[in-house]
Amino acid sequence: MQTHLSETGKTFWRSVGAWLVVPMVGLMLINFGRTLADPVGFAVYLGLPLLNVADFRWVQVYGLRALFIGLFAAYLLWRRQTMALKWFAWLAMIMAVGDAWLVWQAGGAQAIIVRHCLTALYLLVAGTVLHRSFRKGI
Repeated sequence: MQTHLSETGKTFWRSVGAWLVVPMVGLMLINFGRTLADPVGFAVYLGLPLLNVADFRWVQVYGLRALFIGLFAAYLLWRRQTMALKWFAWLAMIMAVGDAWLVWQAGGAQAIIVRHCLTALYLLVAGTVLHRSFRKGI
């Protein structure tokens, strides 16, 4: 099955879908670094500030999740696995919507809830573009 060349010979790296994945990978790896460098500040950024600074370990769990997601998406990108990336993006919407719900449940700022929802929308768009790219043979 051809997953990296289209009918016109356009390479995978010239596809919009591939480039929509790059910021997702970067954001996950940056989030991992932020959870190590400033877990308390990252918890505030996420919309779930720590009630007790000693509870920062859950933020590091989030960071490990972000590291795995970033590295796995980078691997799929490197392998030019358009179909797998499509499903990866669509399934990742569960986390973005879940994060929005958690922040809403905690009484977090509306702007942070909207940011998580926009992330879910971005993942929906990225998955859809990747789906169309796969159908075209990119």
